[in-house]
Amino acid sequence: MPEDGPRILFFGGGTALREVCHRLIRYTHNSIHLLTPFDSGGSSAHLRKAFRMLAVGDLRNRLLALADHTVHGQPQIFDLFAYRLPLDAERDDLHRTLEGMARGNDPLVAAIHEPMRQIIRNHLRFFIQEMPDAFDLRGANIGNLILTGGYLNQNRRIDPVVFLFSKLVEVRGVVRPVATSDLHLCAQLKDGQVLVGQHLLTRRGEGAISSPVQRVFLTRKIREPEPVTLKIRGKTHELIQSAEAICYPMGSFYSSLIASLLPIGIGDAIADMCVPKVYIPNGGVDVEQYGMTLSNSVKTLIRYLRSGCSRRVATGDLLQFVLLDARNGSYEARELDMIQELGVEVVDVPMMTDDSAPYWDAHRLIEVLVSLV
Repeated sequence: MPEDGPRILFFGGGTALREVCHRLIRYTHNSIHLLTPFDSGGSSAHLRKAFRMLAVGDLRNRLLALADHTVHGQPQIFDLFAYRLPLDAERDDLHRTLEGMARGNDPLVAAIHEPMRQIIRNHLRFFIQEMPDAFDLRGANIGNLILTGGYLNQNRRIDPVVFLFSKLVEVRGVVRPVATSDLHLCAQLKDGQVLVGQHLLTRRGEGAISSPVQRVFLTRKIREPEPVTLKIRGKTHELIQSAEAICYPMGSFYSSLIASLLPIGIGDAIADMCVPKVYIPNGGVDVEQYGMTLSNSVKTLIRYLRSGCSRRVATGDLLQFVLLDARNGSYEARELDMIQELGVEVVDVPMMTDDSAPYWDAHRLIEVLVSLV
């Protein structure tokens, strides 16, 4: 009975949690997802520069991942929200395409049922009205443009837009940004480099970081990356206080997980809750964790959780379990011992199947989380 399922809270997770969320709605319709709004790459970068706003890409992805796929008309909404305008099209052609969508003439919009179609058209019309003349539409994600139009139409408030779309596409859970400010993520590396912008930290292949991350912080200005203090929102505090379990999931370690823990007060809200708190490390390679061992990752997670506390708290108030599959991972026995010496229990269970390899099986992972509640 997923409608009565547990309120499991996930901090971040990004695209790494997409498959888990697809399966999660079979177990619970009450999960909570607090996501980082500091993305600075791709089409999000153009939107943030043009409107000085939070990034909405991760919100869009999580809303669609948690949407009930059995609801009539959902495939058409997914197709529209995932669609990107061509990278090689002329400016005038891109504008005509977007205007056709706003009029409802485009096949992707015409296929969507009312009232969702009218809401989408209204948001697109508002976006076109507010869009700067020099805005580059090449490669723009339509879902991001729709959410941005709603955000601007709601006096730059994102919560009402997310709430409305959650209802219209039957999202089985609660999705919210951990902050709504126009801030950027910075990473100071051990070699002295300071990377300003999440996209510089997560890039893969040539250009990936080659020195360990020493610290991450938030800044308002890209050219003058001075750290700023961000306090937890009251709504965020209430969501944490309603959780029956807290999960720090796999995904980009710094730009997804740690970034979602940076607001002051997050650690206090977590420490106040007498519920299971579990960290799920990445099964594969995360470029952001260059030079880090598993025990380093656990220590770093605890350090950032403590930085969001106004008082001294025990480790067990912030983290109790590390969930892993030692049979399908290269974990040194000493590393596991070091984690347990921190006062954190290692839960070693088989979470990989032949079909899921090299990733964790979503069903097995969810069942372990539910069993902890």
